[in-house]
Amino acid sequence: MHMAEQTHLSDQLRGRLLYGEPMRRHVTWRAGGAADRAYIPADLDDAAQFLRGLPPGEPVYFIGLGSNLLVRDGGIRGTVVLAHSSHAVMRMDGELVYAEARAASPKVARYAAVHGYAGAEFLAGIPGTVGGALAMNAGCYGSQTWDAVERVLMLRRNGELRERKPGDFDVGYRHVALRGGALGMGEWFAAAWFRFERGDGEAARRRIKELLQQRSDAQPLGLPNAGSVFRNPPGDHAARLIEACGLKGYAIGGARVSEKHANFIVNAEGRGSAADIENLIEHVRDTVLARHGVELIAEVRIVGEEQ
Repeated sequence: MHMAEQTHLSDQLRGRLLYGEPMRRHVTWRAGGAADRAYIPADLDDAAQFLRGLPPGEPVYFIGLGSNLLVRDGGIRGTVVLAHSSHAVMRMDGELVYAEARAASPKVARYAAVHGYAGAEFLAGIPGTVGGALAMNAGCYGSQTWDAVERVLMLRRNGELRERKPGDFDVGYRHVALRGGALGMGEWFAAAWFRFERGDGEAARRRIKELLQQRSDAQPLGLPNAGSVFRNPPGDHAARLIEACGLKGYAIGGARVSEKHANFIVNAEGRGSAADIENLIEHVRDTVLARHGVELIAEVRIVGEEQ
């Protein structure tokens, strides 16, 4: 149930605070329970001000476009910061492309191409925010987000902003951890500076169109999904293993393994619960382990309480 909305928290804050906000509205799987509170900051300074005013023990979650996330049916105890905006700042900083974490990754790809840079095209195939791409080292078509990162701006739990270098992080395949810190608990990505190569912007724009067409042809984009569910194991593809188990089309409740791409789980007509999706993830993992001896690792994040 959607509870009352409080629009004016204090004279200093300019964002919107929502109570009992259904998270199915904010994740691409269109499933899951409500967050106790959700804040939509006006901008980065407003987000920092909001964090400063929270009680020290309050759990905080930053969610971008929710394209790699499952919120359980019992919802989220604590506060969600809804960190995506069509008005996110992007600008040239010398030869670097600066983009706020709440910018959609495909917009950064187009921005770089328009400004005569090549190498950012792969970001068009990542259906989330810059912050989400940074947090999981998202990638496609042979490139990964952190290949292009020069430095990042972090927002800390106390509202401070600080810059960090790639060397402050352990970065791997679909994995990023802050060395000696608490990424996603006490620090979140606020922005990044990317270094791309000077190139043919027109060719880059054509390449973006080609990549988006490839994605549309191969993936079930017309149904609620969260992208690839599992990481590819070394030297293999999760989709091949799942399909070899005869799991294409296998369903639990309203959740179904896509017939178009076996590493996608779709929530047909939005009827599936988060429990349906999580149970299907477990069934696929167990089946592949039993048949092939390979333990698939989920790349989607699962948060919240069971109902």
